[in-house]
Parts: sequence; C-alpha cells; structure tokens
Amino acid sequence: MSGIRLKHKGWVVVADGEKALFLENSGTPDKPALRVFNAFEQPNPKTAAQGVDRPGRLSDGMGSAHRSAVQETDWHRLAKHEFAHEVAAVLEKNAQADRFNQLIVVAPPVVLGELRKSMTKAVSDRIVAEEAKDLTRHPVRDIEKMLFG
Repeated sequence: MSGIRLKHKGWVVVADGEKALFLENSGTPDKPALRVFNAFEQPNPKTAAQGVDRPGRLSDGMGSAHRSAVQETDWHRLAKHEFAHEVAAVLEKNAQADRFNQLIVVAPPVVLGELRKSMTKAVSDRIVAEEAKDLTRHPVRDIEKMLFG
C-alpha cells in the first residue's frame, strides 16, 4: 500500500471486531511516525461461549404438522457489527470536532464493510486510503511498514 502520504496529525484507525487502535501521524508525509493515542477493546467470545440454545422452530402453516428450524443467532458476528458502529461513532465525534483531516482505515473485509455503512459523510470525505487486513495484533512499527513501505 506504499505511496500513501498521510499529513502530519492525520489518523490511522486499525480495527477488527474486538479491538480498535487510533493512531496519529506525528511525523511528516515523507517520514510518517505513527503513535497510538487511543485504543479500546470489547470482549467477544465465540457464539458457542456466549450461550447455546436450540434453534427455534416455526410452523409451516395453519393445520400443518410440519415445522421448520430457524437459523441460530450468531452473537459473535453481531458483536463485531456493533463494535464497528462504536468505532464509526468515535470517528464521527472527532470529525465534527475537526480533530483530523485525513484518515486511513484498516480492518478485515467484513468489519471494513460495516464501518463504511456506519460512517457519515463528515468521516468518509476524510478517508485517503483503506486496507482490508487485520493488523490489530501487529506492533506500530510493522503497521507503518505495511502502510507506507
């Protein structure tokens, strides 16, 4: 993804469905130096650990003895979606306060898609690059190398 130039004080958000890192470029566009200034996590165990229930059943019609199973709720996936909405809300609040003018968003494809749906125009207009990867467990130095070369 090299070739991206992030202005001084531009932001990078690295998120997955459980963790978000907010980084700011304290360097220059030619020599970026990312530093974490905010991070938060949400515990999100697998669906099986969040509660196991038998799938629900629906009757196929009046007088019918046949009943169909209903797909079980994926609590893990729902929590990822909710977390993406929370990250987008934090970005919105900071965009409205004009705390950043450029933004790079890095997240796995599903989370990135959910972030896009949740972002307002005030945030999406500031996006200069997106990367569909999970880098939340990488050190900041590695994130810099992957984003800026």
